[in-house]
Amino acid sequence: MTQNLLKSCADALEEKFTVHRLFEAKDRDALLNEVGPRIRGIAGGNAGAELMDRLPKLEIIANFGVGYDSIDTAAARQRNIRVTNTPNVLNDAVAEITIGLMIALARRIPQADRFVRDGKWLKGGYPLLSELNGKTVGIFGLGRIGREIATRAQAMKMRVVYCGRHRHTKEPFTFYSDLTDMARDVDWLVLIAPGGKATEKIVSRQVLEALGPKGMLVNMGRGTLVDEAAMVEMLASGALGGAALDVFENEPNVPEALFGLDNVVLSPHQGSATQETRFGMGQLVVDNLVAHFNGEPLLSAVV
Repeated sequence: MTQNLLKSCADALEEKFTVHRLFEAKDRDALLNEVGPRIRGIAGGNAGAELMDRLPKLEIIANFGVGYDSIDTAAARQRNIRVTNTPNVLNDAVAEITIGLMIALARRIPQADRFVRDGKWLKGGYPLLSELNGKTVGIFGLGRIGREIATRAQAMKMRVVYCGRHRHTKEPFTFYSDLTDMARDVDWLVLIAPGGKATEKIVSRQVLEALGPKGMLVNMGRGTLVDEAAMVEMLASGALGGAALDVFENEPNVPEALFGLDNVVLSPHQGSATQETRFGMGQLVVDNLVAHFNGEPLLSAVV
């Protein structure tokens, strides 16, 4: 185990395998020297080429999470190591909180809560704000989760458009091949694309300027998708209308400049953080490992 996993997942692993908790090791090198030659599987992420080379019999890395940017998949492929992730089981949870954060930002719900608690309501009413109804939302990354977000956005009577590497011919939404063009045409920009070099800072200052002083940014993907310094500056100056952020470039370190801004809602990377979803993710980690060592097809192979 390369990371601390949900107790139900860890317990199931302990029942079926001999487990070594690398993330708890006081002397990581000593543990790898001792057990590395016998390790055949990894449960968790944070697996680079260096770690793979310390585990000569490694056959599979079962990642806990749909995103697998902490795993060097190219190195795994070169070494004939299988990689799995945990898709689908978290689609609903992430889609739900995405809409929740959008409503929280549109209606400034966290700020309204403080307004009441601080006794300010006694001195006057809360400002008029905005609603999702009738607005256009652009989704960057119309994958499994993106489509669930689109479905819920339609239930909020929003118009949905999207941008990504591929046009989805069976989806009824307008497709944009250029992210800046889409940002210019939408009221809300939702990011649910994976991280990695291919998408690093793809939401550039130019994209943020296209979204503009009335535009709202929602990041549910990876903090690395956004030029964070430009975003913070523009939120503070009013050049960008607002942001609801579940992920950050260097989390859990969040830019302190965001803390005092009323046009921002912050969330501690809890997109899939429900009991139901995390249990399902942990079970899929175990099921992939069991399938591999039983010689059966993997349930959710990446490599």
